[in-house]
Amino acid sequence: MAETSGRFGVHGGQYIPETLMNAVIELEKAYDFYKNDPDFNRELTELFNEYAGRPSRLYYAEKLTKALGGAKIYLKREDLNHTGSHKINNVLGQALLAKKMGKTRLIAETGAGQHGVATATAAALLNMECVVFMGKEDTERQALNVYRMRLLGAEVIPVTTGTATLKDAVSEAMREWTARIDDTHYCLGSVMGPHPFPTIVRDFQAVISREIKSQMLEKEGRFPDAVIACVGGGSNAMGSFYHFIGDESVRLIGCEAAGRGIDTFETAATINTGRLGIFHGMKSYFCQDKYGQIAPVYSISAGLDYPGIGPEHAHLHDIGRAEYVPVTDEEAVEAFEFLSKTEGIIPAIESAHAVAHAMKIAPQMDKNQIIVITVSGRGDKDCAAIARYRGEDIHE
Repeated sequence: MAETSGRFGVHGGQYIPETLMNAVIELEKAYDFYKNDPDFNRELTELFNEYAGRPSRLYYAEKLTKALGGAKIYLKREDLNHTGSHKINNVLGQALLAKKMGKTRLIAETGAGQHGVATATAAALLNMECVVFMGKEDTERQALNVYRMRLLGAEVIPVTTGTATLKDAVSEAMREWTARIDDTHYCLGSVMGPHPFPTIVRDFQAVISREIKSQMLEKEGRFPDAVIACVGGGSNAMGSFYHFIGDESVRLIGCEAAGRGIDTFETAATINTGRLGIFHGMKSYFCQDKYGQIAPVYSISAGLDYPGIGPEHAHLHDIGRAEYVPVTDEEAVEAFEFLSKTEGIIPAIESAHAVAHAMKIAPQMDKNQIIVITVSGRGDKDCAAIARYRGEDIHE
């Protein structure tokens, strides 16, 4: 889908202070040049293949398929990437771009910590300084990832403003970028923020759907009937959907974190409960209170409790090309346990939201139909939190 000047339908744009305009213009120019540069692409492909471990497997989940008794299910194993999630795809791309732009310092926001770990990893590899902003609440939920980031040489700054979660970490990172645009690149972790970020992150993550396409043709001789992925800001879903947008026969299904239910205030299901607004430099759908202020959101998953959604997802929803469904904590936890027991694959609690929806629809589909679920990350980081949810107190 061709976006014009960073717009997807009415969504997107650049709603940022003047102080950031120069940085964003510089980034857009550099990206427009390097995305078509053969040397840049060769370097990035080599990093993907030799360092991150791409292409990731497309695994036929035979036991899961049998247990659900319907559509054939494949898992796109982004959990097998270096650092344990899809985040490394975008980070290697942006870090390499920043290096080419002469930047020496990377900053990032992180929720569950996976994007922070990936950024710290790329910074270590490319010999760059790294600072990660993380909501104080999330640093406690994801203590292991905080340790991993520090081990990799990054400075982790706990953010105590607002709800002390992901949205506040994004705000803090943007403030920091404004103060140091000359030597610093803000490595944004999702398909959100001001243009050109939603496009840049999508393009680097689109490797997922590019691989799914060729792997499906190789294994089944055709495209899947549905591609399912979890959605917070929406980078793994956008990456999983992108190369299928033109293939109308493929259903694209994003699974939002409903938390304790979309009829409660403790939810993060933006498309299902939000409305049009402007925040973090973009126009999109956001969870808001009656005064139009960004509402506090909740999910068991630190990676999905963002109060908005990327502008391209908002547009895909508007034109009816993708569907966005809410999945509760309870459904996600059950799917987390079910996939672990049936396939010996422990998914990230984020990815478990996608597994949960597949568990609902697969039994209603024919045996000759095919679902691809993107397992965006691995679940080691979530075991302690899920154990606590189940009433068992374990500490890493």
